[in-house]
Amino acid sequence: MSAPTTIDAGLLERGGVRLVVDGPRATITLDRPDVLNAQTPSTWVALRTIGEQLGPDVRVVVVRGSGRAFSAGLDRRMFTGAPVEGEPGLPEITRRGPEAGAALIAEFQEGFRWLRDPARVTIAAVRGHAIGAGFQLALACDFRVAADDVQFCMAETSLGLVPDLGGTLPLVRLVGYSRAAEICLTGRRVGAEEALRIGLATSVVPADGLDDAVDALVAQLLQPLPGAVRETLALLASAADGASEQDQLRAEREAQLRRLADLSALVNGQS
Repeated sequence: MSAPTTIDAGLLERGGVRLVVDGPRATITLDRPDVLNAQTPSTWVALRTIGEQLGPDVRVVVVRGSGRAFSAGLDRRMFTGAPVEGEPGLPEITRRGPEAGAALIAEFQEGFRWLRDPARVTIAAVRGHAIGAGFQLALACDFRVAADDVQFCMAETSLGLVPDLGGTLPLVRLVGYSRAAEICLTGRRVGAEEALRIGLATSVVPADGLDDAVDALVAQLLQPLPGAVRETLALLASAADGASEQDQLRAEREAQLRRLADLSALVNGQS
């Protein structure tokens, strides 16, 4: 199986991204191993397009890197006035002015944001470096299955920048404000043992067992009915965002009524 025919293969290639769709599973691979899967704006355009065009039958999305790293973050050539050919470097974003620059960054953010949509379960299969934009891409997913050689790092602050691809919200959700601030402001690397202990990693496995561990998790996640998964993820996101007890209880009631209606329709349709 391969990418849906509606997705421009040239767009994926320019972004250094491969897409394989196999029934209810889609696997997105960052495929620039010679630069540790460093990302460019074309990477984010490709990711955004995948999110827009994946069919409703895809229930689980796995994001991984080719070779020995998940992603070393932003391609460093983007910092110069002559970045990767055809890519808007950081100076170009500034030259566009505040409104146009913000609109461009918003487009980049969409490449990551859809991975948090409860419509699908998303898994980051992380090995080696997950730095900056790579860390934020992993954070955008519901689960992070990490190899024992993983190195998470939010490097933006040390470069004079801020995390701007949606990574701050899930990081605080996972580890709390104080720990998130310490990770971001020091730019230090978080290894596998600590990532598991503080909640960054869902699980840690030997590097040579990463693919098998992800396959096993995908199989488990495909067992429940899609509607139950979708509604549960939405409820958990609401709770993580600080919904009041009354609002959360109301959301649970409403979600359960939708599930009961769907199950009733399913049973009646089979009878």
